[in-house]
Amino acid sequence: MPQTPRLKTNDALPAPPILVLVQPQDIVNIASAVRIAKNFGLEQMRLVDPGAFDPYRIEGIAHNTADFVDRIEILPTLEAAIGDCVFTAVLTARQRTAKRRTLRPREAAELLAQQAANGPVAIVAGREDRGLSNAELDLGHTLVTIPTDPAHSSLNLAQAVAIMAYESWAARGGAAIPLKPPRKAAAPATAAQLEELFADWQRALWAVDFFKTRRSESVMRSLREILHRAELDGREASLVRAMGIEVVRYLARAGVLAEGPPGKGAPGRAQPEEQ
Repeated sequence: MPQTPRLKTNDALPAPPILVLVQPQDIVNIASAVRIAKNFGLEQMRLVDPGAFDPYRIEGIAHNTADFVDRIEILPTLEAAIGDCVFTAVLTARQRTAKRRTLRPREAAELLAQQAANGPVAIVAGREDRGLSNAELDLGHTLVTIPTDPAHSSLNLAQAVAIMAYESWAARGGAAIPLKPPRKAAAPATAAQLEELFADWQRALWAVDFFKTRRSESVMRSLREILHRAELDGREASLVRAMGIEVVRYLARAGVLAEGPPGKGAPGRAQPEEQ
């Protein structure tokens, strides 16, 4: 029976399931599954009697996965591959006449995450051309069927693995990892910054004769609403304001500046903060 080191991508997450592929025939599918495993924090793969296995070619297709490929185990039977597992979720697209517990990927992933506290768990996927036999399906704790269009229900092996691996990552808490913050955080735009922005864009719209057939008050009110909904930060407000200022300056340099709004002076100076 293979040994199961309790490796973890992130100590805060439950241990990931083992990915078991039964008699995969296409080296590209194996490599794609390797890449997917790395993407979604799976740390072990077991291949049952693969039709092809070439670590060098796999690494050539799935770059920067040498550490994962080195840990791949080759086993003769599915029984040997899951013998140490306390829970297995088996992927199948075929409908069964026998009454079997069948779950969607998200439900199965949640069960895998829960059962991982008790020992190794596994996701099992079958052959590219005919999936798993009934005897092999009987070895699993639950079947997993990915909902697809009945008119074209068959998924590529790597595609099915990707869906299940993503759901497993999310169920283990991976989806809760915060997004990377902006390189340079900026405070929200102040009321004063926004008023300067609106004033300079009003001048710009006058300069291009935008108000020739429109009421300036209504247009500016709508522009205010649009930009308030955008929730600009200070850097963004400075950038948008600078655009309006440059419209007026360009027209002045070109000698085609239209008459500005009554009582309004020359455009101000806005320097967008460094992006």
